[in-house]
Amino acid sequence: MTEPAITPELIASHGLSPDEYARILEIVGREPSFTELGIFSAMWNEHCSYKSSKKWLRTLPTTGPQVICGPGENAGVVDIGDGQAVVFKMESHNHPSYIEPYQGAATGVGGILRDVFTMGARPIAAMNSLSFGAPSHPKTRQLVNGVVEGIGGYGNCFGVPTVGGEVRFDPAYNGNCLVNAFAAGLADADKIFYSAASGVGMPVVYLGAKTGRDGVGGATMASAEFDDTIEEKRPTVQVGDPFTEKRLMEATLELMKTGAVISIQDMGAAGLTCSAVEMGDKGNLGVRLDLENVPVREEAMTAYEMMLSESQERMLMVLRPELESQAKAVFDKWDLDFAIVGETIAEDRFLIVHHGEVKADLPLKTLAGTAPEYDRPWEPTPAPAPFDEALDIDAIDGLKALITSPNYASKAWVYTQYDTMVMADTVRIPGLGAGIVRVHGTDKALAFTSDVTPRYVKANPVEGGKQAVAEAYRNLTAVGAIPLATTDNMNFGNPEKPQIMGQFVGAIQGIGAAVEALDMPIVSGNVSLYNETDGAAILPTPTIGAVGLIAHTDDIIGCDVRAGHVALLLGDTTGHLGQSALLAEAFGRAEGDAPPVDLDKEAAHGAFIRDSHNLIEACSDLSDGGLALAAFEMAEKSGVGIHLETDDAGALFGEDQGRYLIACSVEQAEALAAAATAAGVMLNPVGQFGGDEISFGNTSAPLAALSDLYRGSFAAAVA
Repeated sequence: MTEPAITPELIASHGLSPDEYARILEIVGREPSFTELGIFSAMWNEHCSYKSSKKWLRTLPTTGPQVICGPGENAGVVDIGDGQAVVFKMESHNHPSYIEPYQGAATGVGGILRDVFTMGARPIAAMNSLSFGAPSHPKTRQLVNGVVEGIGGYGNCFGVPTVGGEVRFDPAYNGNCLVNAFAAGLADADKIFYSAASGVGMPVVYLGAKTGRDGVGGATMASAEFDDTIEEKRPTVQVGDPFTEKRLMEATLELMKTGAVISIQDMGAAGLTCSAVEMGDKGNLGVRLDLENVPVREEAMTAYEMMLSESQERMLMVLRPELESQAKAVFDKWDLDFAIVGETIAEDRFLIVHHGEVKADLPLKTLAGTAPEYDRPWEPTPAPAPFDEALDIDAIDGLKALITSPNYASKAWVYTQYDTMVMADTVRIPGLGAGIVRVHGTDKALAFTSDVTPRYVKANPVEGGKQAVAEAYRNLTAVGAIPLATTDNMNFGNPEKPQIMGQFVGAIQGIGAAVEALDMPIVSGNVSLYNETDGAAILPTPTIGAVGLIAHTDDIIGCDVRAGHVALLLGDTTGHLGQSALLAEAFGRAEGDAPPVDLDKEAAHGAFIRDSHNLIEACSDLSDGGLALAAFEMAEKSGVGIHLETDDAGALFGEDQGRYLIACSVEQAEALAAAATAAGVMLNPVGQFGGDEISFGNTSAPLAALSDLYRGSFAAAVA
């Protein structure tokens, strides 16, 4: 097959600028082959190289005594004591999910699970953070249904519980939905597997499913804006098979016990190219691949297609040659491909041979380490005018505006499509704050949450970035967990626009300050840029996934309230309504500044909750919708009414940060008041649980009627 001529149009179609192509010519010293052009395109696109974000990602705190492995590997690794570690990461599959919702979301789940078990960890929990356009947009319903089915279809078949997540809607996502997938697994802290190759002449082994043409150019597609050619990009979406992935996991974990694995890498974005280059680069070795040995499921595949295919359920491994037969026996047993496709070499070369013909011969270290790194111009987001208007609305009408919006209505329609109890260690399912999973065979538990409020980030990226971390911290604290560490998924528009780059920089600054102050280092993550369609960007959405440790399951703070419980509010309330959910949902306005985050108070309030956990029957952090929505959700879950003493919109719906709603007995409330005085934190009674109504001051409504609205509105909008 004759390779196409390298033209300016071909270069541009590979996402490479004229300056970048000139740099390639300088590196190679000649015109690259078509396969080499594809390899550079794969390694230098935004999705793989982080060329617009590296400068700023380096500023994030990534270390701490609890961190075993920070960013740079397949996933982050954090010590949870007793010789055990939790391995976790969050990644985006945004563009593929918009083009092909079911497979885009399904393969996003598959990819993040592979990142975890590639490190030697058995996955124990999954989450997802989903952002869609307006419910009324003609594409939204199809996207929501396809994405939710894809997540459930893959995760349920694979057999991992989905224990948390979030779903939001905003017209800014009309042309570009976000699908962020999180997975966490357990491993022995001294049995973590890494991707750095070592030893010259070691076999490079291909594991798992066969290679097809699905996903060719997927990483490059994910690094560009959408336009009216979107349908032409459908072949770049991968196709997943969860049953193959399940076998791949079992085979991989079994293989690791044989001692045969020197290094191992998931084949994710840019497939065989990225995995081979990363392994060689980290081990300071070259790699030779003989592509005729690659297992394929389609005829006459070219070197270009094999190197750039993103077919799913595949791994690459460097093997101890003396244990080859044992390793192959494991994969034969699980009916998966095991093929020696190359070897490590001493020279600094990435050598690709197909049927004896050299298709690519590149300096590997240069290919891996000299991707362009841009210091993009950026403009700070202008400070918004403060919102100091008093909102005139009946308190119950305000609550109804929230609970009938798919943004704040019950998400049971979503999470009941996911298997939340598989593996039988789930302690708390979605819909009740942070998800909780027992650490099997111990008294410990891990808590998981995913948080961001994009409208805050758009108004004030620094405070919005802080708030995403702070809310994750509060959600973990509210179930009794000590926050350990975080993973980030930075979803933004086109970084070549200074105002978009300014959003990114501001969010990184806020996230960095918060993870430092709250001792929640970033140990893994993903950047997804160019989330734009026809020049219209998404809301800046830096999703924070966080993990916390509960030393003993007896220390879990409950979520059940009963009649007679006192409602206590921890933290200061000024009635901040700027950028609030009430302003958006009841008035259709996005005005004012994001609420400021006091990180010292966040830490102090979190410590107070954890120290007082034995005096608290139920707890919720206050975020979107403020006191009113938190109180309603807590009451509705237990089928008990609540009376709050105020009907003031600011006091009920203000979104001041650092606050928790506590339910406890009268005796416990007295003890908590004394403890709050000693700790120097503000704790005030705000009402009482009981009866069959939701009552704010002098206005009320039957709990049953409000519950029907809350439980039915999401499906009515998008199912």
